[in-house]
Amino acid sequence: MIAGGKTLYSIIESPAHPDFAALYRRLGLEQIKLNSQRKAINALKQNPPDWVVAEFFYGYGNNYAGVNVCNLDVFLYSLQKYAPGAKVIVLVEKPEEQYVSRLAELFALHAVLTLPVEERDMQAVLDTSP
Repeated sequence: MIAGGKTLYSIIESPAHPDFAALYRRLGLEQIKLNSQRKAINALKQNPPDWVVAEFFYGYGNNYAGVNVCNLDVFLYSLQKYAPGAKVIVLVEKPEEQYVSRLAELFALHAVLTLPVEERDMQAVLDTSP
């Protein structure tokens, strides 16, 4: 069980993002819901998280060509600066699973969960941390 007083960012960018608010409360986590990477980056300076739960969207088009792998790159670079100890849980749709390894080469990921994610799966991942 996680000790209280920890902050968790839920970066919710699609309807596929599961609602685990009740689980987070039971575990003593303060959930901060953010609906964009930009808002999450801005929040880092005021209230750095202990945990981040965010969806992975691979950059198939020009938006992420070259330097960026996906929607999370810029946020994760900022996270390294403002909350280097934060644990990142990535949620990914089955067709995009194959691309998460590219992100994992650049950033430490605590866990990758394939959607749909059940509450017990999220709790198991959250419970694996000291």
